[in-house]
Amino acid sequence: MAFAEKILTVPPPIEVGGRHVKRYHVGSPEPHVEKAAYALLPDLLPEPDGTPPASFVVLHRGGDTGAYLNVYSWAWDNALRFTGAAGGQRFLGCPDDDPAHFVRLAPDFIGCVYELPPITHERDAWVRHVLAPERPDLAAYLTDSLPEGMTG
Repeated sequence: MAFAEKILTVPPPIEVGGRHVKRYHVGSPEPHVEKAAYALLPDLLPEPDGTPPASFVVLHRGGDTGAYLNVYSWAWDNALRFTGAAGGQRFLGCPDDDPAHFVRLAPDFIGCVYELPPITHERDAWVRHVLAPERPDLAAYLTDSLPEGMTG
């Protein structure tokens, strides 16, 4: 199987249910796919636990019928929770080939090679801005995103 890099874009963060959500898009999700994914997002975010309320998502439009929404949320101060949804990918239990028909995934896959680069960056940014300083700086964390470009 040949590996070809994909484009990574970084839309601005949003606030959902009191959580700050940084966003990464892999490929080019169509507007209706993006709208469907973000409509499901509130159901995929955890309840507050005292950790600064921050999450990041990777919305990946696959080269076939699939679209994937990976939601990573900081919890217990230094742990990363995963919840995901997919549309148009029957292998993952989707009922049809519609990439905008998202269904929640059982926590099994945490991401593919195109979706993993943001995890490394976000781990380092969380330590740099929230855990290492004497006072956590959530605003600095929210502005520290992986640069747009190729997925690597």
